[in-house]
Amino acid sequence: MLKAVKKIFFIEEIRTKVLFTLLMLVICRIGAYIPVPGINGDEVVQIFRQLTGGSQNLFQLVDIFSGGAFAHMTVIALGVMPYISASIIMQILIAVIPSFQRDIRENGEAGRRKMGKGIRFLTIILALFQSALLGKYALGFNLSHPGIIVSELLRHQILGFPWLFYLIIMLTMSTGTLFLMWIGEQISERGIGNGVSLIISIGILASFPSTLGTIIRQLNLDSQEPGQITFSSLVVLSIVFVLIILGTILVIQGTRKVPIQYARRMVGRREGQGGTSHIPLKVNYAGVIPVIFASSLLMFPATIAQFLSTGTWFATIVNWLSPGSWVYTALFVLLIIFFTYFWTATQFHPEQIASDMKRNGAFIPGIRQGKFTQEFLESTMNYITLAGAVFLAVIAILPMLVGKILNVDATISHFFGGTSLLILVGVILDTTKQIESHMLMKQYDGFMKRGRVTGRI
Repeated sequence: MLKAVKKIFFIEEIRTKVLFTLLMLVICRIGAYIPVPGINGDEVVQIFRQLTGGSQNLFQLVDIFSGGAFAHMTVIALGVMPYISASIIMQILIAVIPSFQRDIRENGEAGRRKMGKGIRFLTIILALFQSALLGKYALGFNLSHPGIIVSELLRHQILGFPWLFYLIIMLTMSTGTLFLMWIGEQISERGIGNGVSLIISIGILASFPSTLGTIIRQLNLDSQEPGQITFSSLVVLSIVFVLIILGTILVIQGTRKVPIQYARRMVGRREGQGGTSHIPLKVNYAGVIPVIFASSLLMFPATIAQFLSTGTWFATIVNWLSPGSWVYTALFVLLIIFFTYFWTATQFHPEQIASDMKRNGAFIPGIRQGKFTQEFLESTMNYITLAGAVFLAVIAILPMLVGKILNVDATISHFFGGTSLLILVGVILDTTKQIESHMLMKQYDGFMKRGRVTGRI
């Protein structure tokens, strides 16, 4: 393991990319400690702890994804969730509007730039909207707990509306989200790995020390009295932790190998030999993207309902969409399955594979070339995608169910499994693959250089 890490820093280009990525992630974490001007972060944290109360709560899940920035009301309290929500909306629009599909397919790079502009525009709108809701929620808490908001900000009003407070909180939080979005794009272009996924992962990792502290406190090691967590519960959670890691690796790395053969071809006056190979179809083509999309999409309406819960029916919606409820769990499973198929449909193109196979004289044994090959690949991918999606959904909700059965603090159950761990393991696997591909490419380039020098001699 140490030798592999040393190899990374021996290659200058990879070393530069890794160091750049680490620097950007450190800057992200600095933003998690810069409070919004006029907000008392310490007071907000105390109220946040009273609000969560150890039960499974939407705000607790949002705080885990933002690496503690949400609880402290910092400039990056919204995290990258508005950006992910905007990406989901844009992907759905492209899928349902044929003109968008043609524009991106025909224009290539220009179409992708146009799509990027659309995502950024939607991100700004969603960030302004969510920050305004968060400001409304902070005002409500300031009435019952004076001291959260600096009184000078509330003095500037127009018709009873504290415009200066809303202006500051909307501008700072929206700017923080846009800054994270920019950092994510820079990491994807100039660093290693997917920038947005890495930002979410570093936020999840940031909650590890506090989670360990919660476990130690609830074990009650300093007293003979039994704690909130027993050693047997901790053992069960550890087993679930290991099973989720193994399951995530198996699902993401698993492939269905479709055998293909090559017809004999004439090369000059000689008849070339046909060969055999295979097409590796991934069991889970989308990786952990469905889990990120499903979590983000559920958080958005649930957050709105939580902020605006002023009536009985709003309170009912809040309870339905709270993590741990059967409605939330059912919607979470269905959305994971939906986004697994949706992402696979947008990224996997069987018609292009079938066309390339026919052009190169390749065929699947027992399947005719062209349309029949395309239909076979589509049906095979549908079957294995269903298995991957169901397995992914089961892994995502398993710790939620275990935590409810064992009556464990939601912070611990969220970190030891489910959404957080799935994203963390998936992002680490994806980043490791990218580093390995860069290293193999550099070794191959070095080999070619030596070959050219030998040829000149």
